Amino acid sequence: MRDLISRYWSSLSSGLLCSAPLFVLLGLGFFGPLALVVLYSIQPRGSFSPFGTPSLENYIDIIEQAFYLSFGWSLLLATISTAILLIVCYPLALSLKRHSGVMADILTLLVVAPLFVAENIRLQGWVLFFDKGGFLDGSLNYLFGFGPGSLVNNVPSIVFGMVYVYLPFMLFPVLLGLSNVPTDVREAALDLGASKWRIFRDIEIPLAMPGILIGSLLCFVISLGAFSEAKFLGKGVIVTIAQDIESAFTFGQNWPRGSALAVLLIILAGSAVFFAMRKIDLNKVLGTR
Repeated sequence: MRDLISRYWSSLSSGLLCSAPLFVLLGLGFFGPLALVVLYSIQPRGSFSPFGTPSLENYIDIIEQAFYLSFGWSLLLATISTAILLIVCYPLALSLKRHSGVMADILTLLVVAPLFVAENIRLQGWVLFFDKGGFLDGSLNYLFGFGPGSLVNNVPSIVFGMVYVYLPFMLFPVLLGLSNVPTDVREAALDLGASKWRIFRDIEIPLAMPGILIGSLLCFVISLGAFSEAKFLGKGVIVTIAQDIESAFTFGQNWPRGSALAVLLIILAGSAVFFAMRKIDLNKVLGTR
């Protein structure tokens, strides 16, 4: 009995020792900063120390000063961009699944290549393309004598930027979900007289749903914190919650308010993750079951 306990404790100690770097990394890189943000959020306004008299005045100020408008814009933009991404990426993922070879490799490369360039630089490139006097407006004026003027500084341009930036984060999870749809099942349904719409509704969507949910969740959560798209392509036409957080920490020098806004955004994103993960079977998606 003593030998059995000794072997068990030895294996447990080895496991804890091997996982220690992971715990240290999570503690320093995730839980530590998160705890610091929470501590700052309950300090008096204008405080630069996380260890003071706790207060909820920052959360009260957020309610009284109509920050719900920024949250509303962030939620709306995240919802619209996620829906558009799903509509765009599903047929693209289906095409990548059905057509292997050089064409699929080229499409994958075209999707992945922009990730090697900083997001701000890519968005600034679209500003130069769409702005008044930019490449598009200047070219049309030169060729036809008229142009569309500026196509930035509006909500559609912000949504376009979000769809462009986050497209890979939707495409590959959807492609992973579609890999769970066996080709022989689809062919059998066709042989039995099922229409393409019925195959799509009753076979493809249910089997691919885990990948669709993962891609939608990933894009929605990232879009909630979108900052650069509204800054470069919107240029102040609306204010997102990420911009309010940045302003509180920089221009306002009000770290507690910025931290309180960040905590509320984390709670909002965490709620979306919690409810979505209850619908996702990761073992099925990863093929481990």
